[in-house]
Amino acid sequence: MSSPGPPKSDFRSDTVTKPTAAMLDAMVAAEVGDDVLDGDPTVRRLEERAAEWLGKDGAFFVPSGTMANQVAAGVWARRGEEAIVERSAHVLVYEAGALGALHGLQTVTLAGERGALDPEEVRASIRPDYEHCPRTAFVAVEQTHMSSGGRVVPLENLRALRAVTAERGVALHMDGARLPHAVVASGISAAEWAASADSVSVCLSKGLGAPVGSIVAGDSDFLVEALLVRKRLGGWMRQAGVIAAAGLVALESGVERLAEDHALARALAEVVGGRAGLRCAEIETNLVEVAIERPDLDGPGLAAALAEHGIGVLALKPGAVRFITHRDVGPTDVERVSRALDAILGR
Repeated sequence: MSSPGPPKSDFRSDTVTKPTAAMLDAMVAAEVGDDVLDGDPTVRRLEERAAEWLGKDGAFFVPSGTMANQVAAGVWARRGEEAIVERSAHVLVYEAGALGALHGLQTVTLAGERGALDPEEVRASIRPDYEHCPRTAFVAVEQTHMSSGGRVVPLENLRALRAVTAERGVALHMDGARLPHAVVASGISAAEWAASADSVSVCLSKGLGAPVGSIVAGDSDFLVEALLVRKRLGGWMRQAGVIAAAGLVALESGVERLAEDHALARALAEVVGGRAGLRCAEIETNLVEVAIERPDLDGPGLAAALAEHGIGVLALKPGAVRFITHRDVGPTDVERVSRALDAILGR
């Protein structure tokens, strides 16, 4: 039985975008080399540009956001140590248990307010220097925070967390997979956001639209260790300039246009939230989380019904569905959602 193929209007994730013509042209024309032996010049340009954008000493190009986060974990921690994370964070929930499986770490999970950890609760959770306790190796934060609907964690909160971790000699890693969205939504530069963390990852395929790849960045000491961990994880590629070229286009031309995705998310929320029994949370970026308050419908049921109308969404919670706007959907797709909801809810 053949697959039905992707939805006509695909709101499942901002990772579903196709490369732009400019990306494809850059990929074809990319100057390449062996990134392991002599260095790939296009990879180097991407890493230099990303480090400059983030205000860090340097950066490494890796295949995925999960690898970027796990490189950072491998630098900051050793087996048997501990990480403090928000309980719905991507690095904890959606990376297949990598903190434990790859690095032998245990975690302390804290509840965050819209993704923001309480600095004093973090302070109280950092282990004392005592031989019976595991060492607290790092704290992980997520920007933007996906599970709360793409919320921007306030800069003041991150600075307060950094003050606590610096005081206690604990690293702070920022999973900045959607950091570009925080930059656009807040008007705060990437470098200012990244200054609140010892290491930061950025996804080039979420929102920015590159076909593959992420960045992990930090200071010079971090980079020395990160090179080794990346090697161990299999992330040191060969003629990777053919994909780094698309990432460079994405980083240089894709950030400002994210404002269009944010505007489309607001328009979509007006359409969906206007239906009886459907409620949308406040929109800050490109995520629209829809709570279902109807006894005759749940998240998986609504997702399946929308799929019948050619609309892709994800039901990550039993009572909700998630839409994510991106470059490859527009007003016509929002109109399709409106018509589909008329048909579904009318039944």
